[in-house]
Amino acid sequence: MAQEIERKFLIRDASWRDEPASTETFRQFYLARRDGFSVRIRIIDEARAFLTMKTGNGLQRGEYEYELPLADARELERAHIGTVIEKRRHCIAHGRHVIEVDVFAGALAPLVVAEIELESAEDVVELPRWFGREITDDPAFSNVGLATNGLPEEFRT
Repeated sequence: MAQEIERKFLIRDASWRDEPASTETFRQFYLARRDGFSVRIRIIDEARAFLTMKTGNGLQRGEYEYELPLADARELERAHIGTVIEKRRHCIAHGRHVIEVDVFAGALAPLVVAEIELESAEDVVELPRWFGREITDDPAFSNVGLATNGLPEEFRT
């Protein structure tokens, strides 16, 4: 089984922008969701598309991902549930890890979240000073939660 092991954090301040980063633009939407299972399509830079199924919740989850023809992804968007997520991902090297900072746009702005993928659940990482509160186990901040429920209350104006 394919595994994704990652921790997620809110961002404390904008000092992460001082770090060198590569960027990608994502448009993603969900086709199905139930407790502990989701199916999404992600379009990257309007050039490539992936179908992803995730199982479980929290730190360690099953993840199955397959490249999809871009035209199929665009056609399937009509069947999405919830909000289509638009975000810009900034990938920042951090020791032997990569931190992915997602800056959300549209209905999910001004949310900014950092993710760091781990090799194991016991992997120890020195966190940058700009990391804020950990939200790994908060379903309100999962992408599927954001797509189906919108911004968590603390970000609503």
